[in-house]
Amino acid sequence: MADIAALTDIIEPEAKALGFALVRVKMFGGQSDPTLQIMAERPDTRQLTIDDCADLSRRISEKLDALEEAGKDPIDYAYRLEVSSPGIDRPLTRLQDFADWAGHEARIALAEKNEDGRKVFKGDLVGVSGRNVLIYIDGAEYELPFARIGDAKLVMTDRLIAATVPISAEGAEEFEDSEDASDDAQVEG
Repeated sequence: MADIAALTDIIEPEAKALGFALVRVKMFGGQSDPTLQIMAERPDTRQLTIDDCADLSRRISEKLDALEEAGKDPIDYAYRLEVSSPGIDRPLTRLQDFADWAGHEARIALAEKNEDGRKVFKGDLVGVSGRNVLIYIDGAEYELPFARIGDAKLVMTDRLIAATVPISAEGAEEFEDSEDASDDAQVEG
């Protein structure tokens, strides 16, 4: 399997050069459909446009191709490259994410069960304290060491939707009109 830390070291400068913050680098799909997933965002909007994704994808592809040509390919098998914005129910991968999204519901899974046998926590993020994540569940506040978190993401709620403003709705009418036109079209065979 690919070395994610090494890939992150290669990819992060490429994202930063475009003014983006790297959110996640992940390999998934196993041997049948290996995919290198890159999530990034503009620090000011916490999102990426389609053009941003295309620019980052080209930049990463060029960097990885150059490494392959130099005999330093970090992934020595065929894979797909997927570049995207983190989305509304985004993964929480950096300690700062837990502070930034305080007040919103999250699902946090520890890499291993804690002392009381619990592994999954779903509740409202309170923020961070040092290197710990604070989450409020059913009247109790839990302090989870960031280093022990295996996976975390925001939960889609009305509160989250209201807090997330799209970058732009420009062109949405054109897309809507083209869908309406295709609905009215008759196909002859």
